[in-house]
Amino acid sequence: MKKLINDVETLLTESLDGFAAAHSDIVTLGDEGRFVRRSELKKGKVALISGGGSGHEPLHAGFVGHGMLDAACPGQVFTSPTPDQMLAAAQAVDTGAGVLFIVKNYSGDMMNFQMAAEMVDCDNETVIVNDDVAVENSTYTTGRRGVAGTLIVEKIVGAAAERGDGLATLKKLGNAVNKATASMGVALTSCTVPAAGTPTFQIGSDEMEMGVGIHGEPGRRRVKLASADDIAAELTGSILKDLSLRRGAEVLLLVNGFGGTPLLELYLMVNAARKVLGGAGVRAIRHLTGSYVTSLEMAGCSITVSAADDTTLPLWDAPVHTAALRWGM
Repeated sequence: MKKLINDVETLLTESLDGFAAAHSDIVTLGDEGRFVRRSELKKGKVALISGGGSGHEPLHAGFVGHGMLDAACPGQVFTSPTPDQMLAAAQAVDTGAGVLFIVKNYSGDMMNFQMAAEMVDCDNETVIVNDDVAVENSTYTTGRRGVAGTLIVEKIVGAAAERGDGLATLKKLGNAVNKATASMGVALTSCTVPAAGTPTFQIGSDEMEMGVGIHGEPGRRRVKLASADDIAAELTGSILKDLSLRRGAEVLLLVNGFGGTPLLELYLMVNAARKVLGGAGVRAIRHLTGSYVTSLEMAGCSITVSAADDTTLPLWDAPVHTAALRWGM
């Protein structure tokens, strides 16, 4: 295993210290480094909090800032943060308008965020993201997994919170965006969790895992490596079937790298996905391409499609200033 680390036990702490130093104009570390929060809080605004295991960077800490999250709670690699972390984050960023938790549908995250929601002494609601169409139940979940669509929920709901929408309105919006969003991924290689020191799974040089999860958990099936067009056809086709989009629909298209895939290949996948969408009479009117919801150094990508309308499109376009997403400012 070759990693840029000093010690497995201090990997997360040292990384967070570096992240906070590099983006000190946007974020600061919370008490004892248990969470990352916005450097400047906005009074009277509903606070948005998310989190999950590390190893998916820039999710979630990279999305803390103007127009997105107010705080993010990082757990150890692929391990849920604790309820105490979430409680501390809520207490630090609540300015009187309540807290909205945005939670990926993984068993550990669900349990710990629920415990935090019960402990926090302020109005709070939860939006659960379960955009992965690959499998109905998985190693880590009951029901569909929450994957790259989480970014879209956080961006759209974050913009609505920034303009002053209330807690109940934000929860309703978050649920609607989640329902209108679907994702599916493919892995070409495994990743290596530093504490384990060996690849999470074994895969042949001529194989791929269709429908893989963001922790390297199994997808629909292991198959022989196919062309980019064939991969895009299966991923995007499964998404279109799930969303039941009508001809003429307009969508946001996110092509997300898992950490080990160059942009050269990701933009090729954008082109391939657009051909599938176009064949179904669906038009991608906004794009986001890059490695945003990763699985350490795993090679592969996911495709996410989210239906756009007069409500969500202006919120997607609204200004954002975070470590990982910046536009309109």
